[in-house]
Amino acid sequence: MKLSPITTNFTLKDHVYEKLKDAIAGTDIYDDSAELRLDERSLAEQLGISRTPLREAIARLEQDGLVVVVPRKGVYLQRKSMDEILEMIVAWAALESMAARLAAERASDAEIATLRKMVSKYDDGAMGIRLSEYSDDNIRFHQRILEISQCALLKNMADGLFLHMQAVRLRAMGEGDRVQRSVVDHTEIIEALEARDADLASDRVREHTMKLHDHVRRTWTMLEQGRAANNGQAGRA
Repeated sequence: MKLSPITTNFTLKDHVYEKLKDAIAGTDIYDDSAELRLDERSLAEQLGISRTPLREAIARLEQDGLVVVVPRKGVYLQRKSMDEILEMIVAWAALESMAARLAAERASDAEIATLRKMVSKYDDGAMGIRLSEYSDDNIRFHQRILEISQCALLKNMADGLFLHMQAVRLRAMGEGDRVQRSVVDHTEIIEALEARDADLASDRVREHTMKLHDHVRRTWTMLEQGRAANNGQAGRA
């Protein structure tokens, strides 16, 4: 991970925590070649801080399930197992499909139009050469559905899954023709919302997310082997 120095000591622990959390969010932790071990000395040097606030931030990240601290070995970014990922996607599908139902009933035309604006950027079919940009917009699209549902508790529950879902989508988006299919699915979701068809909007969102579930289950065959190898390296004290 690459980090910029902390420039103020005001609420330093919170600053460090947010910096690390943002850096983790931008890391493709499910890439087969991803470096999962974090070097505390390097992180402290990049941030321009001592080890104490860094370790306090790492402790919070461990509580969040984003890192694991292995005694005498170090700190590692925490990947979910295949079963955990699949369960997480199912949970997200349930939360977001309900959000879509509520959005169809409650969101204003202007709020729904923000989704249309996101997707219209890729009408030229050039999303393949703008994969990084589309990956970011894809995440924003799903977050926006939760926001315009006008159900704060629903969004808060989804936020607990967000960082790991973002990591899963970050890897999956570059595989096969998922980008093109994603744009088509998003367009169909928007059309259902614009028609104020709550049942259809809910179905479209659930089907879209479950396509990710099926893709991961079918193609991420090396995940468990990679996880086992990493755990073996981390666990030997």
